[in-house]
Amino acid sequence: MAGDIQTTSGTKFYISSTAAASTVDSLIEYEALTWTEVAEVEDLGNIGDVSSEVTGAAIGDSRVRKAKGARNAGTMNVICFDTVPLDAGQEAVIAAEASNSNYAFKIELPEPAVGTAGTIYFRGLVMSNEYRLGTNDNIRRRAFNIGVNSALTEEPATTA
Repeated sequence: MAGDIQTTSGTKFYISSTAAASTVDSLIEYEALTWTEVAEVEDLGNIGDVSSEVTGAAIGDSRVRKAKGARNAGTMNVICFDTVPLDAGQEAVIAAEASNSNYAFKIELPEPAVGTAGTIYFRGLVMSNEYRLGTNDNIRRRAFNIGVNSALTEEPATTA
């Protein structure tokens, strides 16, 4: 029997107000940070571990053997509407792109099912700040790529 599906509608995205130490990785440490919401987010892209494929070919049976290598939590592509004036969250992401420091990020999922993630935390580098201009009838957007440098820390949803 399939469970209820969840939408992303109502999800909120935040950046820490200061750079995050490489030791920040527990719920208590993430919850102690000060957060700024990034407004007008249209798309949060993908995030989560993918293992590198490690291969070797055995000559006896001409078969490739596979193993899991290092984990990579990916590069999250965050798309926002380009607002005038910019909101404080987008300004913080732009400032983080000009820095070589990791920042902490928080994703608050709307009304998640009990036992699933309610909030997701991670650390990463803001790798890009690009305009997405498009054509005549497009809304102007900004694209931020965040190179994730930590495992995802998930806070499970609880009943209200």
